[in-house]
Amino acid sequence: MSSGYASLVNINLTPELERLVQEKVASGLYNNQSEVVREALRLLAERDRLREAQLDGLRKAVAEGRAQADRGELLDGAAVVTEMRDSLRSRRAPTRKAR
Repeated sequence: MSSGYASLVNINLTPELERLVQEKVASGLYNNQSEVVREALRLLAERDRLREAQLDGLRKAVAEGRAQADRGELLDGAAVVTEMRDSLRSRRAPTRKAR
């Protein structure tokens, strides 16, 4: 199918999706139903690429975390949470103005 020629594909849409396609064509943004479907598929492919890039970033972060753990570069989770809570409380504490 990468020959550059369009091929005929039969798809079934729910009434809601069919209405959406018709609305897009009627809006003048697209010339026909095929353009709407092609754009939708391009957006789906882009979303898949973005999701894969995010997963790749997460995998790298996990690998780095494991490497840090292997090197003994860990922090005490409870101590970090306590420190964060104390910091947030001090920011929220009302300041009294001197008279």
